[in-house]
Amino acid sequence: MGVLRLQLPTDPRWVNIVEKNIEEILTDHAWCEQKAATNAITIITNNSEHQDLVKDLLALAKEEIDHFEQVHNIIIKRGLKLGRERKDDYVNELYQYMKRSGDGSRVSGLVERLLFSAMIEARSCERFKVLSENIKDEELALFYRELMESEAGHYTTFITYARKYGTGIDVEKRWREWLAFEESIITNYGKGETIHG
Repeated sequence: MGVLRLQLPTDPRWVNIVEKNIEEILTDHAWCEQKAATNAITIITNNSEHQDLVKDLLALAKEEIDHFEQVHNIIIKRGLKLGRERKDDYVNELYQYMKRSGDGSRVSGLVERLLFSAMIEARSCERFKVLSENIKDEELALFYRELMESEAGHYTTFITYARKYGTGIDVEKRWREWLAFEESIITNYGKGETIHG
């Protein structure tokens, strides 16, 4: 699917599920943004020697927190409530794959974390595109269109740094393996009113 290279597209009928529970999708989305900011900070914490990476991921983390605030503002405006943090089974499956995949070196750990992050951003971007093109709510259609463009930029940031700092690792081969793994699990999702569900 174009630049993101995802192997399986989301069925647009997923939006019909989402539309039945807007409060749930917004709550889940808000927590996705918070987790994305936390993930960027974790990468910075573990790889602080890379000044350019620190600078770019700080900007990314700020943007993710800004997105969290934007989603929260929509929730408030609509008289809804931000529910408790949701478990994300899709991200947890990717996380377990990442944990199994590294060779224990710092370089491998960094590359795996960056590819894990890129994978989440790629699928989130694709889901935002599906929402923007299919949801009947005009405000949310526009909102998800804008976020889709931002998520595509985040995906590019993570992939770029994996290539830059993946010394001795065939990053392109690893990314193809990540894409194949994601294809094997994504068929289990797209059935719930969550961003990855």
